[in-house]
Amino acid sequence: MEIFHFSEQPYPDAWDLGLESLRNDIPNKLCDPATARQVYLERQDEWLLCDELGINIAFNEHHTSATCLSASPEVTMAIMARITNNVQLLPIGFQVANRPNPVLLAEQIAMADVISGGRLQVGLVKGAPYELSPANSNPGRYLQRFWEGVDLITKALANRDDPINFEGDYYHYRQVNVWPRPFREPHPPIWVPAQSPGSTKEIAQRGYNFAAFLCGRNFKILRDIYTEETTKAGFDRPGSEKFGYLALCAVGETEEEGHARAYEIHEYLRTTSIISEAFVNPPGYQSPENNAKWLRLGQLRGRAGSHFGATMKDGTKINQATASIPELIDANIVFAGTADQVYEQICEFNDYVGGIGNYVFMFHGGRMQHEDVKDNLRRFAKDVMPRLKERYPNQSESEAA
Repeated sequence: MEIFHFSEQPYPDAWDLGLESLRNDIPNKLCDPATARQVYLERQDEWLLCDELGINIAFNEHHTSATCLSASPEVTMAIMARITNNVQLLPIGFQVANRPNPVLLAEQIAMADVISGGRLQVGLVKGAPYELSPANSNPGRYLQRFWEGVDLITKALANRDDPINFEGDYYHYRQVNVWPRPFREPHPPIWVPAQSPGSTKEIAQRGYNFAAFLCGRNFKILRDIYTEETTKAGFDRPGSEKFGYLALCAVGETEEEGHARAYEIHEYLRTTSIISEAFVNPPGYQSPENNAKWLRLGQLRGRAGSHFGATMKDGTKINQATASIPELIDANIVFAGTADQVYEQICEFNDYVGGIGNYVFMFHGGRMQHEDVKDNLRRFAKDVMPRLKERYPNQSESEAA
């Protein structure tokens, strides 16, 4: 089992002003560059600690937002490729359909992989609906543009022969020829996150690794779909190394301390969907069927209470933004408490869903203080992670045994 530490690098100083939106139309005069610099440096110092502890590193991409200062995963992966030495780096991920030049992104990925010595993994994401406005993207046929971009990036990274031409519906290139070529062959592992059965099927049919965020025990349904579709497509039956899951994680000396830390990290869920309604569902982004579903529920996709729902073990529906920490632990959205409790929670969930080889944990969120984040990481690395790795060896460890 591989563990990654993830933070959206939030800027909480703008959160207490009673604003209708923390994305897109929030004025950047509310951002003090000196404070933002401190946010970046503290998060990077925490990742450097991860490099010592053996916890891998994950980061993401959002724009015009006080909930996430990670506007360029290209910059972050370049920095971390140079200043770390041991762990895997996972940008999860690049908003492919909002980029005008996928070939340039392929070159940047290859360059960072070479600098890291082959420690890069790659997440390629569709992007949330509110990302389209700042990118000036057309929501019509957005998903088709995304998949064409993913395929182009993959082909560009894997090609070892003469330069190739690419003629698609959205991208047209001559002499695609990535220099340097990636350190890994044929390219770094590629992850595509999804939450729906339809997207899960498409990921499986194309052979990419599958990840899901904050979906709790529904992961089992998606995992089963992915496994079935993978074998139908002629690929080997997937092992746990093909699956990833993101959740919140907090370890304390006592249960109370672990839950208190989890509540600090949970501020991510309390703020991430504070966004003007004009941006949450651009026409054409969702299928008519999905739009009808949300209308029947009386909800707008993108608001807390719609895509941030979860189900507890007894079937009770909860809102991830307003639920208590014990409720979120029961729903496998949060793993929190003492080291023994966190270990047992992860094991119970992992065994229920059928095995996940990669966990992306938010050990930081909201206003959690730098020293508390480092203590959270150290406790997990010392008292939880070794037991997980022993109980759930990854594929290479199994083969070595």
